[in-house]
Amino acid sequence: MTAFVPGIAETDLKKIILAIQQLAAGRSNATGTVTLSTGSATTVVSDANCAAGSVPLFTPATANAATELGNGTMYVSAVANGSFTITHANSATTGRTFLYVLQG
Repeated sequence: MTAFVPGIAETDLKKIILAIQQLAAGRSNATGTVTLSTGSATTVVSDANCAAGSVPLFTPATANAATELGNGTMYVSAVANGSFTITHANSATTGRTFLYVLQG
């Protein structure tokens, strides 16, 4: 779920309160979906909400993704402003799709 983000010059108190309530309810704009690249050992994920100190956390969304995670061959090898890189098995397996959230 996405959260309402008021502008920097927002003066409508109701909009500001709505944003705080949504954050307290667990909504975030720092989420996404990624499918690991086939025939490659890395997948780069572009996300405007990613910063150098962010921590990407993953949940498998498919059986093939759960297998990849269970094999222990997947890890975050780089995090930068605007993107992060996942290193994983170089496989022809398709459908290794994950849901992710960025913390920090």
